[in-house]
Amino acid sequence: MMNLSKIMFFNILALGTLMTVSSLSWIISWIGLEVNLLSIMPLLKTYNNKYYSESVIKYFIVQTMASLMFLFSVLFFICSKNYSIELTIVSSLLLNMTLLLKMGAAPFHFWMPEVLSGLSWELIFIVITWQKIAPMIILMHTTYTPTFLSFVIILSSLFSGLQGINQTCLRKIMTYSSINHVSWMISAILNSATTWLYYFLTYCVINYNIIMILLKYNIYNMKQLSKLFSSNKKIKFFFMLNFLSLGGLPPFLGFFPKWMTVSSMINNNYYILVILLIIFTLISLYIYTRITFSSFSINSEESLIKIFNKINYFHFTINLFSLIGLTVCNIVVNYF
Repeated sequence: MMNLSKIMFFNILALGTLMTVSSLSWIISWIGLEVNLLSIMPLLKTYNNKYYSESVIKYFIVQTMASLMFLFSVLFFICSKNYSIELTIVSSLLLNMTLLLKMGAAPFHFWMPEVLSGLSWELIFIVITWQKIAPMIILMHTTYTPTFLSFVIILSSLFSGLQGINQTCLRKIMTYSSINHVSWMISAILNSATTWLYYFLTYCVINYNIIMILLKYNIYNMKQLSKLFSSNKKIKFFFMLNFLSLGGLPPFLGFFPKWMTVSSMINNNYYILVILLIIFTLISLYIYTRITFSSFSINSEESLIKIFNKINYFHFTINLFSLIGLTVCNIVVNYF
């Protein structure tokens, strides 16, 4: 019965997002966001655990506040169009702040690490991927203040790097990684919807590779990574390269959407923003490199019992695509 209820709420969750994305009126967009929120609450409260309960309450309070602000800012945005351009810009600014709060972009990211640190890996994957679609699409159609969004991009990239340096909890590290990638997605939104779509799909694939392994072996802390695949260093090396791909290091697939984003931003004369974004993203790349090196060097003796000697074929294929996808794309474009 629990599985049937999960399937039902997952379908309603997808329906709420699709309502918001495909709607032609503001009221339907707001209803879609509310359906999305109400359907994810039972999914978040899957386990009878005080940490889950705390995370659910925090998530509900923040998202409800953001929904009320969204409704108010939409009314203000509609009414201001009949008056001056200054009021339209102010209302657009308020609407953008509401959407940034919903998706957890800095400086409105205060709730994300606290909420996601108490959830399971499946729910973390939903929150950092699917739950960002509806706010991103609305933000795409209400961008009247690119200067404000540029400020948010810089803060998201900077805060995610600085606050993630001293973390040992992998759930918080993945949360700050999400905040960093939000800055890149907003940068893509400022220039091209197609670039944002490529970036989002690539981000989902790489996160799936990492989170499914962490879920399968119940890994929540950096110390536990040293025990992962201890009997098979080749598979461990293969898995750890996904963190470098998530950081956007060539020649992995994660570099491709960042390359496209940088190219489109340069074409639209966002030179200073590109430079700052690349510099601050190097801090996040340092975090991923530290995860990779420490898992190999700390407590690296071989296990006598081969526990992790199997890997799912589908997951192996997705991993392979994530790591060599950029190389294959270049070969196809240049030689065929």
